[in-house]
Amino acid sequence: MLEGWRDGSFLISAAPGAGKTRPALELARRELHRRAADTVVIACPTAPLTRQWARAAHELGLELAPDAPSPRPPAGFHGVAVTYARIARSPRRWAAATRAGTLIVADEAHHLGEELTWGESFRTAFAQAQRWLLLSGTPFRSDATPIPGVSYDADGLAEPDVAYTYADAVRDGVCRPVAFVAYDGTLSWRSGEDVIESSFETVLSSREASRRYRTAISTDLPDGLPRILREADAKLREVRAGGHPDAGGLVVCADSEHARRIAALLREVTGRAPVVVLHAEARAAAKLQAFTHSRDAWIVAVNMVSEGVDIPRLRVGVYATAAKTPLVFRQIVGRFVRTEHPPARRPAPSWLYVPADPVLRDHAATVEHELRGALRRRGDGDGAELERTERRLTERGDALDFEPLVADVAPQMTLFGPPAPATPARDARASIAPPPDPTPPPAGRAAIPAFERRARLRSERHRLVSDLSRREGCSHREVNAWVNRAVGIARVEDATLADLERAVALLERRLSTAR
Repeated sequence: MLEGWRDGSFLISAAPGAGKTRPALELARRELHRRAADTVVIACPTAPLTRQWARAAHELGLELAPDAPSPRPPAGFHGVAVTYARIARSPRRWAAATRAGTLIVADEAHHLGEELTWGESFRTAFAQAQRWLLLSGTPFRSDATPIPGVSYDADGLAEPDVAYTYADAVRDGVCRPVAFVAYDGTLSWRSGEDVIESSFETVLSSREASRRYRTAISTDLPDGLPRILREADAKLREVRAGGHPDAGGLVVCADSEHARRIAALLREVTGRAPVVVLHAEARAAAKLQAFTHSRDAWIVAVNMVSEGVDIPRLRVGVYATAAKTPLVFRQIVGRFVRTEHPPARRPAPSWLYVPADPVLRDHAATVEHELRGALRRRGDGDGAELERTERRLTERGDALDFEPLVADVAPQMTLFGPPAPATPARDARASIAPPPDPTPPPAGRAAIPAFERRARLRSERHRLVSDLSRREGCSHREVNAWVNRAVGIARVEDATLADLERAVALLERRLSTAR
């Protein structure tokens, strides 16, 4: 599929969870091995994703330096992983350091069309690179800014070189099916001087529909969202008892305060405090990583758990965010489709509890239509359903003269009936993966990726420099200059892992020597 690709851009559109990272890294490893590329740059929308890519690359024998200041990797690394925002801060400096042989991989490339600055900076920074590999798990249009390197048809729809839909992935056993459980009932709120009562079946003005939705996700009404959280926890306990003992649940919230209130409600329901991840927290990425490998039941998040976040054990979700665009909906659904490795032949479904809001029901119906159509027959043209001419705005909560009063809701029937069974798996990923590298990943890889070992060694070196400075009454600059001369480097930024290990050993030896 990629054997004859020598220049230009190549777009892979594959469903969240279908596995875009591995083929991209296999390609990079192969091209570096045969010297068709001299380095690789992975560009991502968020900093946590740069570290996720670096960890995945390490498993294949590649070492990436996250958040690097240049496309030229530090000594001992094969490439860098960097955010679009960092590139946008100095695109011309990146352009000056980018060579023709640099392989560019743009993860979640649709962001380059949503963020004008990101797209323009990406084009400027990597104009000299001969090849761009563009990856996206979200279908997109050219309604706003065209994405660099993407071709569009007459209707403004992106034309991928390879497309692999969520329906394909479920049919092949690569992804889990998701069962949508809508909840509805009596909702009442004060609007100015009026009290309005409605269910989601009633057609309202956009302002009152927004207030109805906010009432449904309010934490202050005990028979509303708190009841749904209890239902979701019961489902998670059922899933855990049914053969997935470390299954996890996720609640996606409207904002930080909403997340804290939902976390308090979950603590009442479960007896244990859930993990709370807020995008403004310094330790947000570390908390996500820890949850991924733990047995904790619930995680509550605002917008950290989005594209590319890989937590395969998530099986139950509650949709309580105010955002209702097709893009956000698909991103959240994508958190629940991932499977453990190796995936089961017939992955069991995940469950997503959503307000029975007409917009969300429409999004869910689109996903379900794709899934059902592909499971009934192959190649029926369901790809057109992936795109929407209409882009709905994120739900905006109008707080003016608005007060939620009553929410008496309950889960309704699972939308569209029970989840469709997956057919026996075939090797779908072979259709999008590049040919295998003739040299397998080296055996006995170090347990810690190079970027993490480098960070630990630099931290240890800094601590030892401080200790020696205090003991001998000299400045940090003097100690650093001494150790750099001893190791044979001009700056610590230029140090290899071996240089850092030698520096740590020298400092420890000097500190252990009696004055």
